[in-house]
Amino acid sequence: MKKHVFRALSAGILGVILGAAGQSAIAGGEVTVASWGGSYQDAQSKALFKPVAEAMGITVREETYKGIGQVRTKVAAGAVPWDIIDTGSGGGARGCAEGILIDLDYDMIDVSNFVTDTYLSCCVGTIVFATVPAWNTETYGENGPQSWADFWDVEKFPGTRSVRGKMHGMLEPALMADGVPRDKVYEVLDSEEGINRALDKIRELKPHIAVWWGSGAQHAQLMKDGEVDMTTGWNGRFDVAKADGAKVAYSYNGALQDYDCFAIPKGAPNAELAMKVIAEMSKAEHQANIPQYITYGPTNSDAYKTGKIDEALSKNLPSHPDNAKNMLPVNQEWYAKWEKKASEWYQDMMTE
Repeated sequence: MKKHVFRALSAGILGVILGAAGQSAIAGGEVTVASWGGSYQDAQSKALFKPVAEAMGITVREETYKGIGQVRTKVAAGAVPWDIIDTGSGGGARGCAEGILIDLDYDMIDVSNFVTDTYLSCCVGTIVFATVPAWNTETYGENGPQSWADFWDVEKFPGTRSVRGKMHGMLEPALMADGVPRDKVYEVLDSEEGINRALDKIRELKPHIAVWWGSGAQHAQLMKDGEVDMTTGWNGRFDVAKADGAKVAYSYNGALQDYDCFAIPKGAPNAELAMKVIAEMSKAEHQANIPQYITYGPTNSDAYKTGKIDEALSKNLPSHPDNAKNMLPVNQEWYAKWEKKASEWYQDMMTE
């Protein structure tokens, strides 16, 4: 899986333009951005929200939220408190399909140099991340599970596991652990039989699952506390945890490559300003700040040309070619087709 709120103090102020900086600026304007909290939102605040607020001469207020389902509820009630949300690509796809997110202005937001398939009609990518297998280095040293097959191998790697308490990003690893080639995963998953095959593989692991995690902050904390021996989770969270002293390592082999994106909920109080803020945050000079605070890759490829991202850091990012070639890009068409049914079956499996 980040909030900025810029609310205009007056309609007159909305007309102010800071042309000298080449940026739309609304003096005294204010927007509210909702994100996921924890180390990710801390990084966003430093890399994007504060610099963009300063560049545009506005105020960005931050909140946390619970995802696209909460947006759906707020839109239905006609009481949307946020101008911009950060959502996963799947949440963005659902929001577009349901009409609860407004279409973005791609004449204003420049995506000409964005990583392929990291934006939708109503949601523009902000970071590239990976769902990886991670392990406690005090338990396994540096040579922990190097694949999803290893993650499932309780004889070779005995110990407790943690996996996500939602279907998202869990069925694909299960099939890879069951021997399905990476490039055939979504082909196999495109049937009830394939989904059940993945669920059965997770059932095999259930006796060793100590925690079904619910957030990035939680799976990072599990590793910091040494509560489990290995877990699935998001690469950047683990790197922040490691910097804070966690004994954790992870592998990009077979990892799921995905992205988070910015969107504007239908009924946002300051949609016009929010569009300008998203356009500013999408620029290479701001996106290049992100890896300085958390190891997620920029979606704007020109960020690598700014000189802010050194080679050593670049090689650790999920969007680096040496890492990306070993990953499985998340297929949003599959999620659009199967998410509801697969999620129900996953929850049933968890509670069996």
